[in-house]
Amino acid sequence: MKQTRPAPDIWLLICILALLAIGIIMVYSAGSVLAFHDYGDSFYFVKRQALFAVLGLVAMFVTANVDYRVWRKYAKPILIACFIMLIAVLIPGIGVVRGGARSWLGIGSFGIQPSEFMKLGMILFLAHWLSKEPGKIKTFTTGLLPPLGLIGLAFGIIMLQPDLGTGTVMMGASMLIIFTAGARMKHLSLLALGGVAGFAALIAAAPYRLQRITAFLDPWSDPLGAGYQIIQSLYAIGPGGLAGLGLGMSRQKYSYVPEPQTDFIFSILAEELGFIGGMIVLLLFLVLVWRGMRVAMTIPDAFGSLLGVGIVGMVAVQVIINIGVVIGMMPVTGITLPLISYGGSSLTLMLTALGILVNLSRYAR
Repeated sequence: MKQTRPAPDIWLLICILALLAIGIIMVYSAGSVLAFHDYGDSFYFVKRQALFAVLGLVAMFVTANVDYRVWRKYAKPILIACFIMLIAVLIPGIGVVRGGARSWLGIGSFGIQPSEFMKLGMILFLAHWLSKEPGKIKTFTTGLLPPLGLIGLAFGIIMLQPDLGTGTVMMGASMLIIFTAGARMKHLSLLALGGVAGFAALIAAAPYRLQRITAFLDPWSDPLGAGYQIIQSLYAIGPGGLAGLGLGMSRQKYSYVPEPQTDFIFSILAEELGFIGGMIVLLLFLVLVWRGMRVAMTIPDAFGSLLGVGIVGMVAVQVIINIGVVIGMMPVTGITLPLISYGGSSLTLMLTALGILVNLSRYAR
C-alpha cells in the first residue's frame, strides 16, 4: 500500500502567499510614480516583480517537494559556487555596479545578486557541518573557530562590494545556527565584544556609514543629506494614522521617499494602509516565524533543525533590520523587506528558502 506523504504546514503556506500577494500590490502602488517617471510605464516594476514571483513560486514548489535531506549532499558544492560568484562580482568587466555597489552579475537590466544566494548557501553548509559532530562546537579552537572563519571570509568579500545589509543578515542567521548548535555562551560573549569593535571599525572606515549613524541619532541635523531618508520615511508613516490614506494615495512616493518600492516600501504601506495594514503585515511575519521555529524544534534530526533555524533566522533578522530602519530605530542600511520589497534576486532566493522550510514542515512531529 502506497504511503501518503504528510501535508505541509498550511499556516506557513498561507503566510508566505499572503505576504507575496501584498508585496506585489505594494510594489505597484509604491513604485508606479517612479516607474512612469524613469521608464514611461507605471507597471514597469510590478511586471518584473510578478515575473520573479512566478519564478520564485516555481522554485518554492520544487524545494517544497524535494526531501530536505538531499540538500546535505550538495551543501559544499553550493557554498563553493556562491564564493565563486561573490569573487566574480569584484572583477571589473564582470561585476555590475548599481547604486554605488559592485554587487551584481548580469546583462543589461537583468542580473542576480550573489550575496543574496550566499545567505542560503552559508545556512545549508553550516547546518550540514555543525550537525555532523554535535558536541564539537563546544570547543573553541577546533569547533567554533572554523565556521566563524568561513562566515568571516564570506562577510569580508561581501563588504568589498560593499553590502553591509546583506552581510549583516547572513552573519545574524549564521550566528543563530551556531548558538542553536550548542556553542558556549562565554565563547559567544567574547566574540560579541570583538564583533562590536569590528563593526565600529567598519563604520569608522567609511564616512557615509558614520553619517548614517549621526543621522540616526538626530536626522534633523542634516535634513537634506544623511537624515533625508529617515525624515521622509517618518513623514510617510505619520499621516497614515489608523486606517491610512487609501491604497494608491501616498504622497511621499512622489519623489520624496527615495526608491519607495525597495528598502522603504513599508513606509509607503503604512501611509496608504495605516497602522492596521502595517500590523497585518507584521502579524503575518510573526506567524511565519512562529510556525517556522515550531518546525525547526520538532524536526527529528539535527541537520533539519539547524536548517530550519537558519532560514527562519534569515527572514526574522531581515524583517527586524528593515522595519527598524523605516521607523527610525536603526541607522539606514540598504536591505529589502522579505516578500514585500521589489527585487528579483531577493524574492527568488527567499521563496526558494521558504520552500525548503515548507518541506521541513512535512517531517515535523
